[in-house]
Amino acid sequence: MNVGNKIPNLTLDATSEQTVSLNKLKGKKIVIFFYPKDSTPGCTTEGQNFRDCFEEFEQCNCVIFGVSRDSIKSHERFKEKQAFPFELLSDPDEVMCKAFDVIKLKKLYGKEYLGIERSTFLFNEKNTLVNEWRKVKVKGHVEEVLQTVKNL
Repeated sequence: MNVGNKIPNLTLDATSEQTVSLNKLKGKKIVIFFYPKDSTPGCTTEGQNFRDCFEEFEQCNCVIFGVSRDSIKSHERFKEKQAFPFELLSDPDEVMCKAFDVIKLKKLYGKEYLGIERSTFLFNEKNTLVNEWRKVKVKGHVEEVLQTVKNL
Protein backbone atom coordinates (compact mmCIF):
# COMPACT_ATOMS: atom_id res chain seq x y z
CA MET A 1 0.00 0.00 0.00
CA ASN A 2 1.58 3.26 -1.16
CA VAL A 3 0.47 6.87 -1.04
CA GLY A 4 -1.74 7.48 -4.07
CA ASN A 5 -3.20 3.97 -4.04
CA LYS A 6 -6.97 3.50 -3.87
CA ILE A 7 -8.52 1.81 -0.87
CA PRO A 8 -8.76 -1.97 -1.40
CA ASN A 9 -12.10 -3.47 -2.36
CA LEU A 10 -12.49 -5.49 0.85
CA THR A 11 -15.46 -6.32 3.06
CA LEU A 12 -14.97 -7.36 6.69
CA ASP A 13 -17.14 -8.19 9.65
CA ALA A 14 -17.25 -5.41 12.21
CA THR A 15 -18.54 -4.78 15.70
CA SER A 16 -22.16 -3.69 16.20
CA GLU A 17 -23.27 -6.53 13.88
CA GLN A 18 -22.04 -4.62 10.84
CA THR A 19 -20.21 -5.50 7.68
CA VAL A 20 -17.91 -2.80 6.32
CA SER A 21 -17.04 -2.48 2.63
CA LEU A 22 -14.09 -0.13 2.46
CA ASN A 23 -14.59 1.06 -1.11
CA LYS A 24 -18.19 2.10 -0.36
CA LEU A 25 -17.11 4.79 2.12
CA LYS A 26 -16.62 7.58 -0.45
CA GLY A 27 -17.20 11.13 0.68
CA LYS A 28 -15.50 10.72 4.07
CA LYS A 29 -11.92 10.70 5.20
CA ILE A 30 -11.00 7.28 6.58
CA VAL A 31 -8.49 6.39 9.29
CA ILE A 32 -7.67 2.69 9.54
CA PHE A 33 -5.40 1.68 12.39
CA PHE A 34 -3.98 -1.82 12.66
CA TYR A 35 -3.06 -3.07 16.11
CA PRO A 36 -1.70 -6.42 17.34
CA LYS A 37 -4.22 -7.62 19.94
CA ASP A 38 -7.37 -6.61 21.83
CA SER A 39 -7.01 -5.62 25.48
CA THR A 40 -3.20 -5.45 25.55
CA PRO A 41 -1.63 -2.32 27.11
CA GLY A 42 -0.39 -0.54 23.98
CA CYS A 43 -3.47 -1.41 21.93
CA THR A 44 -5.78 -0.29 24.71
CA THR A 45 -3.97 3.05 25.04
CA GLU A 46 -4.03 3.61 21.28
CA GLY A 47 -7.76 2.84 21.10
CA GLN A 48 -8.45 5.12 24.08
CA ASN A 49 -6.53 7.94 22.39
CA PHE A 50 -8.63 7.56 19.22
CA ARG A 51 -11.75 7.42 21.43
CA ASP A 52 -10.78 10.59 23.27
CA CYS A 53 -10.27 12.50 19.99
CA PHE A 54 -13.23 10.90 18.19
CA GLU A 55 -15.40 14.05 18.10
CA GLU A 56 -12.60 16.05 16.54
CA PHE A 57 -12.17 13.41 13.83
CA GLU A 58 -15.96 13.46 13.26
CA GLN A 59 -15.90 17.25 12.88
CA CYS A 60 -13.37 16.70 10.06
CA ASN A 61 -15.77 14.30 8.26
CA CYS A 62 -13.52 11.38 9.20
CA VAL A 63 -14.43 7.83 10.21
CA ILE A 64 -12.13 5.57 12.22
CA PHE A 65 -11.72 1.80 12.08
CA GLY A 66 -9.48 -0.38 14.22
CA VAL A 67 -8.31 -3.69 12.73
CA SER A 68 -6.74 -6.79 14.26
CA ARG A 69 -6.90 -10.55 13.81
CA ASP A 70 -9.10 -10.95 16.90
CA SER A 71 -12.61 -12.38 16.64
CA ILE A 72 -15.76 -10.27 16.60
CA LYS A 73 -16.60 -11.61 20.06
CA SER A 74 -13.23 -10.39 21.39
CA HIS A 75 -13.68 -7.06 19.58
CA GLU A 76 -17.15 -6.57 21.08
CA ARG A 77 -15.80 -7.06 24.61
CA PHE A 78 -12.86 -4.73 23.97
CA LYS A 79 -15.07 -2.07 22.38
CA GLU A 80 -17.64 -2.20 25.18
CA LYS A 81 -15.09 -2.19 28.00
CA GLN A 82 -13.26 0.82 26.52
CA ALA A 83 -16.42 2.62 25.27
CA PHE A 84 -15.00 2.96 21.75
CA PRO A 85 -17.35 5.03 19.55
CA PHE A 86 -15.85 3.53 16.37
CA GLU A 87 -16.10 0.04 14.89
CA LEU A 88 -13.44 -2.65 15.07
CA LEU A 89 -12.92 -4.88 12.04
CA SER A 90 -12.09 -8.56 12.42
CA ASP A 91 -9.44 -9.96 10.06
CA PRO A 92 -8.73 -13.51 11.30
CA ASP A 93 -7.63 -14.65 7.82
CA GLU A 94 -5.29 -11.64 7.44
CA VAL A 95 -6.87 -10.61 4.12
CA MET A 96 -6.86 -6.92 4.99
CA CYS A 97 -3.58 -7.18 6.90
CA LYS A 98 -1.89 -8.60 3.81
CA ALA A 99 -3.47 -6.00 1.50
CA PHE A 100 -1.94 -3.28 3.70
CA ASP A 101 1.31 -5.23 4.23
CA VAL A 102 1.22 -5.01 8.03
CA ILE A 103 2.13 -8.64 8.84
CA LYS A 104 5.78 -8.54 9.82
CA LEU A 105 8.34 -10.78 11.50
CA LYS A 106 8.48 -9.80 15.17
CA LYS A 107 10.47 -10.95 18.18
CA LEU A 108 9.27 -11.50 21.72
CA TYR A 109 11.46 -13.02 24.41
CA GLY A 110 13.87 -14.24 21.74
CA LYS A 111 11.19 -16.02 19.70
CA GLU A 112 10.28 -14.93 16.20
CA TYR A 113 6.69 -14.90 14.96
CA LEU A 114 4.53 -13.18 12.36
CA GLY A 115 2.31 -10.48 13.80
CA ILE A 116 0.66 -7.16 13.05
CA GLU A 117 2.99 -4.19 12.97
CA ARG A 118 1.13 -1.23 14.50
CA SER A 119 0.29 0.93 11.47
CA THR A 120 -2.19 3.65 10.53
CA PHE A 121 -3.49 4.65 7.10
CA LEU A 122 -5.35 7.82 6.09
CA PHE A 123 -7.54 8.00 3.00
CA ASN A 124 -9.15 11.15 1.60
CA GLU A 125 -12.79 11.53 0.50
CA LYS A 126 -11.93 10.00 -2.88
CA ASN A 127 -10.63 6.80 -1.23
CA THR A 128 -7.01 7.64 -2.11
CA LEU A 129 -4.27 6.90 0.42
CA VAL A 130 -2.75 10.23 1.47
CA ASN A 131 -0.63 9.22 4.46
CA GLU A 132 0.63 6.14 6.26
CA TRP A 133 2.40 5.59 9.55
CA ARG A 134 4.38 2.40 10.09
CA LYS A 135 6.05 1.02 13.24
CA VAL A 136 3.79 3.36 15.22
CA LYS A 137 4.73 4.41 18.73
CA VAL A 138 1.49 5.04 20.64
CA LYS A 139 2.50 8.20 22.50
CA GLY A 140 1.51 11.27 20.45
CA HIS A 141 0.42 9.21 17.44
CA VAL A 142 -3.31 9.99 17.46
CA GLU A 143 -2.62 13.71 17.80
CA GLU A 144 -0.32 13.55 14.76
CA VAL A 145 -2.97 11.68 12.74
CA LEU A 146 -5.65 14.20 13.79
CA GLN A 147 -3.45 17.13 12.77
CA THR A 148 -2.87 15.50 9.38
CA VAL A 149 -6.64 14.99 8.94
CA LYS A 150 -7.29 18.64 9.83
CA ASN A 151 -4.73 19.75 7.22
CA LEU A 152 -6.38 17.81 4.36
